[in-house]
Amino acid sequence: MQELELKSIIQVCQPEELTAEEQHLIQLAIEATGRSYAPYSKFCVGAAVRLDNGIEITGSNQENAAYPSGLCAERTALFYAGAQYPDIPVRMLAIAARGTDGELTDEPTGPCGACRQVIIESETRAGNPIRILLFGRKYVYVIDGIRPLMPLSFSEF
Repeated sequence: MQELELKSIIQVCQPEELTAEEQHLIQLAIEATGRSYAPYSKFCVGAAVRLDNGIEITGSNQENAAYPSGLCAERTALFYAGAQYPDIPVRMLAIAARGTDGELTDEPTGPCGACRQVIIESETRAGNPIRILLFGRKYVYVIDGIRPLMPLSFSEF
C-alpha cells in the first residue's frame, strides 16, 4: 500500500500585516455579518468579494426553517457576482463570523464543504485562484486559492 501525503500552506497574519485592500474587504465582511438572517443557529456569517474590475460585493448567511433552503454568506456573494458580472473574475474573498454570543469569532471561520466546492467552480470558471481571507479576532488566515482547503476536490479535471 502506498501513502499520499497532502500539504497545505496557509499564512497566519495579524490584520495590520494585510494590505489596505485586504483590510477593507475584511471590514466589509464584518459589516455583512450584521445583515445575516440566522434565527436558528445564531451564527452570523458575512462574506465580501472583490472582482478584478474593483467592484465589491457582500453576502450574508440566510437561514430557513427548512434547513437545506438556506444559503451561506460565501455563496450569496459568489452567486451574485456570477449572475451580475459573469465575465469578471473574483480576485479575493473575505469571510467573517459572529458566534452565538454576537461577538466576532476569535478563530477564523472557514467555508463549509458546499461553499468550498462553489469557490472551486468560481476559480475554474475564471481560470485563476481566489485569494481567501478568513478573519478571526486573534489572527487571519490567508490562502492563495481554495486548493489548500480542498486538495482532492471534485472538478471537471
